[in-house]
Amino acid sequence: MRVPGLAPAVFVLAVVAAPPVSAEQMIELVPRTLLEWKPVYGRVEARNTVPARARIGGTIVELGVTEGDRVRTGDRIALVRDDKIAFQISAMDAQLRALEAELIRARAELERGRSLVERGVSTAQRLEQLETDVEVTANRIAAVQAERSVLVQQAEEGAVLAPADGRVLAVPVTSEAVIMAGEPVATIAGGGVFLRLAIPERHAADLREGAELQITSNGAVMPGRLVRLYPQIENGRVIADVEAEGMNSDFIDARVLVRVPVGSREGLVVPQAAVQNRAGLDFVRIRESGRREVDRAVIPGEAMVLDGTEMVEILTGLHAGDMVLVP
Repeated sequence: MRVPGLAPAVFVLAVVAAPPVSAEQMIELVPRTLLEWKPVYGRVEARNTVPARARIGGTIVELGVTEGDRVRTGDRIALVRDDKIAFQISAMDAQLRALEAELIRARAELERGRSLVERGVSTAQRLEQLETDVEVTANRIAAVQAERSVLVQQAEEGAVLAPADGRVLAVPVTSEAVIMAGEPVATIAGGGVFLRLAIPERHAADLREGAELQITSNGAVMPGRLVRLYPQIENGRVIADVEAEGMNSDFIDARVLVRVPVGSREGLVVPQAAVQNRAGLDFVRIRESGRREVDRAVIPGEAMVLDGTEMVEILTGLHAGDMVLVP
């Protein structure tokens, strides 16, 4: 029955298309060669560790760095002063003033002697002696000036300069401390960092220079490369150096977990997506010869990345030749 004043209602049936069901991928399970990994701890070391040494002995009157500071080659990090050098320079200055006055007198005597020789009052032998006196005094002045230059250079060498670009690792001295020539004022680490490993010698035959490693730093896994194996075994361990790009260099001598390949074996792996966990058990769906799909309980092993795909090793539950369904 139609109600007066009301327009007839129009009912529209909306049909929403269901998302297409993704087709499952089926792969045949075949044994693959898997690397055996040995986890060891490596120590972060600076490529260059250079001490900044004092070139003269004396008292440290200025110390401009502390642990953790960054410096560049030639930066003055400390100043050493030896008061005896200043006294020796003052003594040289007084000696120079005396010699210069003596030189002025000797030149005046030489001029007087020349005039006497010209008038026939003095002899040529006396003139030669006066010329020699002038030359000897001038040479003595040159010698004292050279000695003074050595003292001035020693005073300038009181500035302790950074020998390389890098960070200051240690400062074993304090201001107003007395040090001898050659003592380190600071230790500077530069040139980047690398990892040093100590691997049990039973794995020595399996190690190869150029081998790819896995380094765990700050919770992230990065690739590394074994660049050097040292021939001498220390305390039952092989020493090796590892390089990796982007390694954290904030802390020197920090310990970093490294996985080293020490062999290989045959194993069965499936994509991580093929393993389903239900009620605390892991299952992998396979298709049997009669095209019947069944879920088979498995025990998964180590997870890994092969050819850019996340895979997991299956320890028991599957056999070579099984057809695995991957969602």
